[in-house]
Amino acid sequence: QVQLVESGGGLVQAGGSLRLSCAASGIMFGSNAMGWYRQAPGKQRELVASISSDFIRNYADSVKGRFTISRDNAKRTVDLQMNSLKAEDTAVYYCAVQRAGIVISSWGRGTQVTVSS
Repeated sequence: QVQLVESGGGLVQAGGSLRLSCAASGIMFGSNAMGWYRQAPGKQRELVASISSDFIRNYADSVKGRFTISRDNAKRTVDLQMNSLKAEDTAVYYCAVQRAGIVISSWGRGTQVTVSS
């Protein structure tokens, strides 16, 4: 059974940085693409960034140049470094396992990111 545990969220001022981490178990981690998603109040969950098994990265236009996704297959973690945070980045952030761009894992609890302006 896949288990994903997100951490690293918090309250930060606009312009600040946070680093999120997701620890995965129950999957062949290195063989799977991973994604970070977010859901703001009253909005649908959206893909923020993804990284394939061969380290190809993709980002939503809204975060390009500010966020960086990385993975450590030995540690079974996927991180999201978030710089130059904006109030509109406020959301609950989730990680997920992807296959052909589709989420194939259950959602974890996520981690709250709040950016004050």
